[in-house]
Amino acid sequence: MDPGSDEFLPPPECPVFEPTWAEFRDPLGYIAKIRPIAEKSGICKIRPPTDWQPPFAVEVDNFRFTPRIQRLNELEAQTRVKLNYLDQIAKFWEIQGSSLKIPNVERRILDLYSLSKIVMEEGGYEAICKDRRWARVAQRLNYPPGKNIGSLLRSHYERIIYPYEMFQSGANLVVFSCSQQCNTHPFDNEEKDKEYKPHSIPFRQSVQPSKFSSYSRRAKRLQPDPEPTEEDIEKNPELKKLQIYGAGPKMMGLGLMARDKTLRKKDKEGVICPRTVLMKEERREDGKRMSPLPREDLNHSGEPCTKMTMQLRRNHSSAQFMDSYLCRICSRGDEDDKLLLCEGCDDSYHIFCLMPPLPEIPRGVWRCPKCIMAECKRPPEAFGFEQATQEYTLQSFGEMADSFKADYFSMPVHMVPTELVEKEFWRLVSSIEEDVTVEYGADIHSKEFGSGFPVSSSKGSLSPEEEEYATSGWNLNVMPVLDQSVLCHINADISGMKVPWLYVGMVFSAFCWHIEDHWSYSINYLHWGEPKTWYGVPSLAAEQLEEVMKKLTPELFDSQPDLLHQLVTLMNPNTLMSHGVPVVRTNQCAGEFVITFPRAYHSGFNQGYNFAEAVNFCTADWLPAGRQCIEHYRRLRRYCVFSHEELICKMAAFPEKLDLNLAVAVHKEMFIMVQEERRLRKALLEKGVTEAEREAFELLPDDERQCMKCKTTCFLSALACYDCPDGLVCLSHINDLCKCSSSRQYLRYRYTLDELPAMLHKLKIRAESFDTWANKVRVALEVEDGRKRSFEELRALESEARERRFPNSDLLQRLRNCLNEAEACASQVLGLVSGQEARIETPQLTLPELRVLLEQMGNLPCAMHQIGDVKDVLEQVEAYQIEAREALASLPLSVALLRSLLEKGQQLGVEVPEAHQLQQQVEQARWLDEVKQALAPSAQRGSLIIMQGLLVTGAKIASSPSVDKARAELQELLTIAERWEEKAHFCLEARQKHPPATLEAIIREAENIPVYLPNIQALKDALAKAHAWIADVDEIQNGDHYPCLDDLEGLVAVGRDLPVGLEELRQLELQVLTAHSWREKASKTFLKKNSCYTLLEIVAFKEGEQKEKEGILQLRRMNSTKPSPLASSTTTASAASICVCGQVPAGVGALQCDLCQDWFHGQCVSVPRLLSSLRPTSTSSPLLAWWEWDTKFLCPLCMRSRRPRLETILALLVALQRLPVRLPEGEALQCLTERAIVWQGRARQVLASEDVTALLGQLADLRHQLQDKPRLEKSPTYPSAPACEPHKEGCGKDMPKQVPGLLLNVGSITNHEKVASVQGSDLEVLSSLLPQLTGPVLNLPEATRAPLEELMLEGDLLEVTLDENHSIWQLLQAAQPPDIERIRTLLELEKPERKGNRTRGRDLEKRKRRRQLKIDLSRKSKDLVQEELQSKKTRNSEIKPQGGQEEQFEEETDSENIFLTSIEQSPILKGNKNSFQHNGSGSAASLSSLTPLLHHPYPQ
Repeated sequence: MDPGSDEFLPPPECPVFEPTWAEFRDPLGYIAKIRPIAEKSGICKIRPPTDWQPPFAVEVDNFRFTPRIQRLNELEAQTRVKLNYLDQIAKFWEIQGSSLKIPNVERRILDLYSLSKIVMEEGGYEAICKDRRWARVAQRLNYPPGKNIGSLLRSHYERIIYPYEMFQSGANLVVFSCSQQCNTHPFDNEEKDKEYKPHSIPFRQSVQPSKFSSYSRRAKRLQPDPEPTEEDIEKNPELKKLQIYGAGPKMMGLGLMARDKTLRKKDKEGVICPRTVLMKEERREDGKRMSPLPREDLNHSGEPCTKMTMQLRRNHSSAQFMDSYLCRICSRGDEDDKLLLCEGCDDSYHIFCLMPPLPEIPRGVWRCPKCIMAECKRPPEAFGFEQATQEYTLQSFGEMADSFKADYFSMPVHMVPTELVEKEFWRLVSSIEEDVTVEYGADIHSKEFGSGFPVSSSKGSLSPEEEEYATSGWNLNVMPVLDQSVLCHINADISGMKVPWLYVGMVFSAFCWHIEDHWSYSINYLHWGEPKTWYGVPSLAAEQLEEVMKKLTPELFDSQPDLLHQLVTLMNPNTLMSHGVPVVRTNQCAGEFVITFPRAYHSGFNQGYNFAEAVNFCTADWLPAGRQCIEHYRRLRRYCVFSHEELICKMAAFPEKLDLNLAVAVHKEMFIMVQEERRLRKALLEKGVTEAEREAFELLPDDERQCMKCKTTCFLSALACYDCPDGLVCLSHINDLCKCSSSRQYLRYRYTLDELPAMLHKLKIRAESFDTWANKVRVALEVEDGRKRSFEELRALESEARERRFPNSDLLQRLRNCLNEAEACASQVLGLVSGQEARIETPQLTLPELRVLLEQMGNLPCAMHQIGDVKDVLEQVEAYQIEAREALASLPLSVALLRSLLEKGQQLGVEVPEAHQLQQQVEQARWLDEVKQALAPSAQRGSLIIMQGLLVTGAKIASSPSVDKARAELQELLTIAERWEEKAHFCLEARQKHPPATLEAIIREAENIPVYLPNIQALKDALAKAHAWIADVDEIQNGDHYPCLDDLEGLVAVGRDLPVGLEELRQLELQVLTAHSWREKASKTFLKKNSCYTLLEIVAFKEGEQKEKEGILQLRRMNSTKPSPLASSTTTASAASICVCGQVPAGVGALQCDLCQDWFHGQCVSVPRLLSSLRPTSTSSPLLAWWEWDTKFLCPLCMRSRRPRLETILALLVALQRLPVRLPEGEALQCLTERAIVWQGRARQVLASEDVTALLGQLADLRHQLQDKPRLEKSPTYPSAPACEPHKEGCGKDMPKQVPGLLLNVGSITNHEKVASVQGSDLEVLSSLLPQLTGPVLNLPEATRAPLEELMLEGDLLEVTLDENHSIWQLLQAAQPPDIERIRTLLELEKPERKGNRTRGRDLEKRKRRRQLKIDLSRKSKDLVQEELQSKKTRNSEIKPQGGQEEQFEEETDSENIFLTSIEQSPILKGNKNSFQHNGSGSAASLSSLTPLLHHPYPQ
């Protein structure tokens, strides 16, 4: 099968093994176990247990290596043969100044090697031409028939291969003697010359590889060049001479002559010879040019290349030297201008004597046919891998490898299928035209760079996990030196065999067909990365593989007989399989082992970037294969890695240290080796060599003890010569040492023939020691001599097996089982006896087990002295059985007697059946006593849990008539009790509560049950609480006074929690609900919004009335001493007033409370509004009546409530009288009302006195005088917003809720914006009138003022609004100068509020317009179908404008309310000035003056 001709077919898979943890703990033992199966395939794969994952121990940052370069198509043997052939034929043409270009046939590169080989197989060139069999040649090259390809192949063969084949056969060296007979040339078609393509190719392995981007080392050879034109031929002498002489061979010895005789004429013109040879040069990657010929061949002078320059370069002045140049063909020296001097051998030739003759002296270097033949016949250099020039780290190599694979396959590396990589690999290695180069970090020494496995060393400590893997037998640093391994007896650290090698691979990097050194085992572990693909051949087919490779590629093995030991050659597995070689394959993934067996050929390649580690190991079964390998190496004359004889003797020197299986194997090998040594020394003696001397070969370096003939490393003996001290031979090649006499030769030996048998005997003792031991054990276990051995004797035999490291065997296992059984029996007897003596509870034996123990001890092959104790115990048990049976037969017995018998049986340490029956009787009696005590009338009632426990215990004891009866009675009682418990639970948890009578009936029924019932008891307690609750309710309801609300709420809460239906509870809940409703109504009447006070705090006295009065007077005195914020200078902050905001009031905007005399910010508290106090009456009051302005200010601490009118409070008291409940708020409210009525009576009495009546009359007269004054022209009128509601702070206390505005013509006001503008002008007018205010207007005597001020103080302390309070305040105001500063402050505070009127008015107007627009649209959208509907809609349209006017009026009124809200609620409003004109007259009417406010009582 030709590799690459068909698609690659993967070989079958090799065996895969998955050991258990128990198997995995013994590596070499497991490998020996699977060897019979695995060695049939040559290789196998082992998957460790899943949780065996050794850490990667390489120091990644410090790991640096230089990889090898691998050109894939040079690895495959058959492909390399073709490439070698192409190199040779290319060299042949390059020496003659031409470059080889391989032609394409049928769009395929012509395989010149296959063409040459098939021509030779078909009988040669002449035979094929004679029989016209070129079509058959084309068919064998797999070209399609019918396209005249045979002629084309013949043409290419004639031009390229045939001249080279003639040189190879030596025909060109024949003396030209038959030129006339062979004058006819069979190939003289000059047109065919145009198809020749010159070649240019460097030698392989002499050019640095390219960096993966282009693989064109031979690309130039494979690319067609353009055909040379006639002009090119004329200009180029080389092409010209090729064209002139036509196709076919142009060298001497072919019987060809030039057709043109004129070409023999002498050249008279000298040709200038260039300094370099006229041949193409290859540029290396490093920029240097290199030539296929040595540099000394290129050193030429620049003088004309005449006969003198060609012949006499070495000595130009010697005439004698000139005469010595004769033509080597015609032996004449004439026509010296036609003589050519060869640069290789200095021979001379006439240009017309050459075959073919040359038309002129050639340019540059010329070589004769003999030198060309020598150059082409030179053997090729041994093939090997080059080292790359770049050093890599793991990271840089991985980046390069992944990038190369991703670019090559045009997909991510992890997505490339392994099957695709495998087919592509074998296609590339078989391809001549594709030159792919990869790099492989192979054979990296782990001692230098560090192993991938953790290794125990003194440098650093390992973690427990790393320590576990560092000592594991599967660690490749540990496996070669295990006790069962042969290599542990070699002291030297053999790199690759005892010390692991590391491998860093990339895609396509390969390891070629090979077997391990000394045919040892090998194991490979893939630490991480992409898989590694393996191919393996079993050892039985190793020679067959070698024969197939030699047969298919004999050229390679002729030059390198040990080629397969160089690890540089692949061959397609399909090719091997087609020749009968069995091949298997596998993909080794990360974390898996691959094992190769002795002499099993294996190869493979990497699927991608990965890291592997490998090492060799040898077991006892390898020793015969190792000996055969040494013989094989001897035939190949290959150097050994170590001496096999030395290894065997070293193990034989210390047989006690050997594993038993290894000792047996070493004994066999040692026996064969001693026999062979005897034979060889006998032959040496027969030759006549009698001298001998001892030599410690192990102390000599290997190169000083190697056989000169076969390169074997000698150890047991060697032959040397006194006269030739530089060499020695093994005893197998005693005739190849030297020609000296045998008497001068002498034997160098390590051991005498007497010492060797002694070593063999020690090995035999070690090997046979197991048999001796086994006989002893067999006699002891089978008691063949009738004497039972003691336990100590058997233990000594087991210790001997352990010390001598005997292998596990059935006999050893039987011995261990016997010892374990004896130990178990002794332990049981010891426990039995010690338990009896110490009276402690131990695990008891049954009576049958005791008898089995006695029988087992009697059957043991060792003597047990404890057997007497067991017999004593058995006798005691039998006596106890008789006593217990008699007691059971005479039932009933007392419980005490039964218990004494039971305790006696427990002390025996053995379970007796009769003791079990006694135990049952005791348990039954004890349970019946417990039941009787629980159900006795005089006993305390037991709970349900106790009864249930008794029932459960009764179910476990053995059955008897009395037990069954008690169990049935107990079950019936428990069922009844549970039923009543369910009833009680239902009554306690039911939503619908039952009346007390029902519950009493349930409790009476449950009293008859002799069991404590928790739910019944809970129901009884609840009923008792219900009776107590009803008694409490009756006591409260029937008392002399109404109950307090808190008492009623407590009773309601208790009654709701009781699981009893109570009729009185509903009445109490209704009373509580009514009381809460009254309290809520009273709270709304008194409390401000978000007030921090409770109702009781407002209406109750802080202290006694007199104490409260004294307290406010003291507070006024204290506050009066504080500095006024309006003054220019202030005192320290500690003596100043503090506002509710926490700051000290200062400057304009501060107000003083009329009651407590403390100062506050006007913006932080509710203040009176002047415009709200100005309202129109039937008789308008003058604007200058300032004493009627509302300037009275009470701070939030003095005015804590809404201060409702007395009439409202009386209504609350009437409602309170109807409540059957006492409330603390109600009692406090009654006291407040009584206090207010008393104060009102005193106030009216004072106001009705003559002095006060006269003063009131003076105020009335003054008002009339101001009213009768002429009015100012165009003085503006002042609208007024409705007065504040009574609960608004800062408003007059006697103001009505709403009054009409002060404007004369209210109906004319239709726009809110106008109203806002007028209101804005009110503040300006009032501000302008402040300088005109004068006072006091009344002269109030001190006798009259003092009672009025005292009344005023007491009235302000009341949380009630009274008209008399306002009247007294006006009198006191009129009797003192107007407080201009307070009025100005109030006006300043009212300005920001009035500024928002205009914006608010605009928003209201816009809403009104949108509402009107919606009405109009809905009106238009109605369908006027019927007349009645039309008339109704018409009427509706007439009514709606009125409604709109009402809405407008209401909106105006609402807007006024909004404009005049208290400061704490009003936004900053914008005012607008405007003037109002009356519609009645054409001129502007004068504005009416404002009248003082009248006192109106609050509506009821």
